[in-house]
Amino acid sequence: MNNDYLLNMDLSKVACVRPNEAQWVKSTADGVSRMHLEREAEESGHTTSFVRFEPGSYFPWHTHPKGEEIYVLQGVFSDENGDYPAGSYLRNPPGSSHKPFTETGCTLFVKLEQFQADDTATVVLRPEDQQWRPGIGKLKVLPLHAHHTESTALVLWPENEVFQPHTHWGGEEIVVIRGRFIDEYGEYPGGSWIRSPHMSKHFPRVEEETLIMVKVGHLDKESADR
Repeated sequence: MNNDYLLNMDLSKVACVRPNEAQWVKSTADGVSRMHLEREAEESGHTTSFVRFEPGSYFPWHTHPKGEEIYVLQGVFSDENGDYPAGSYLRNPPGSSHKPFTETGCTLFVKLEQFQADDTATVVLRPEDQQWRPGIGKLKVLPLHAHHTESTALVLWPENEVFQPHTHWGGEEIVVIRGRFIDEYGEYPGGSWIRSPHMSKHFPRVEEETLIMVKVGHLDKESADR
């Protein structure tokens, strides 16, 4: 493995990328670029990134040996199985394949090769399929996926909401979709990505309505060694 491509792969450390702290890098496909967040190798292995498709662009047919997780941030993402507007959540299990494209352009949050070995379900949740639930305090929560200790959800924070101080058993990963997320370590505008390790702690709040995607329970030592 070429260590020149390693990025944020020590899962025991905090990692954070704000939108003005990283560059978009052209991929091997015309009209497709990526903002790397985690990377194990140049074009394979454990990878987390924002991916941007220009209108009319596509990525060649390919297989996901260890799965692919997608959240559509903007635009409409498509493949041979359908169209997925902003707010859609997809899980393509290990061994699946497709040829993704977009007519209008889109921006995605993508995680590759990070499925647990027995997590084999295909998941397609478009906005009309999703149901919000009341959370702690005034938060609203929209569950997207759960498997063993790992779970992923959208969380909507109303203006000036303050959450309780808490510890992340199994770690926490956040994408700030819109608004501005705040804790004692900093402020994270829309487009930010934050990863906090197993047993990390913080005291989060917001000042404006904020939507985040949160994944928890996937960064304990056993997960990091998979």
